[in-house]
Amino acid sequence: MKKQYQITIEGQKELSLELTTLIGRRSEVAAKIAEAREFGDLSENAEYDVAREEQGLVETRIAEIEDILQNSEIIKGGSKSKVTLGSQVELKLGKKQFVYSIVGPVEADPLAGKISNESPIGIALFGKKVGDSATIVTPKGEVTYEIANIG
Repeated sequence: MKKQYQITIEGQKELSLELTTLIGRRSEVAAKIAEAREFGDLSENAEYDVAREEQGLVETRIAEIEDILQNSEIIKGGSKSKVTLGSQVELKLGKKQFVYSIVGPVEADPLAGKISNESPIGIALFGKKVGDSATIVTPKGEVTYEIANIG
């Protein structure tokens, strides 16, 4: 059975754009391989090895993105009453506030404020309502956030 991926419309657009970019790089990588072949003996040709490795990485990522797009389920907007996939959550920690979007693992990018529902933070927040608190275990100890808003 194929894995089903849960992604947002925005995530689908980002993956489609990345796929288009990678497909466009195929000819560039092929040209690098052809140029490296001209240097002679392939067994001692570092440029050829690097170009072939780049080709492998590009082709692997293309296959991965195609699989995700073919087996994805689009997440509709999240619930406003409790934290679900697609929710945008505003958290308070003392006077500090943080805003995170809860997404599937494929789209997770903590530095961009996209938290996977399978991450420790995502698990702790899932199903909570405004006013609830969520305790997350971090390497520095436990941190308790209050859910200020769900959008």
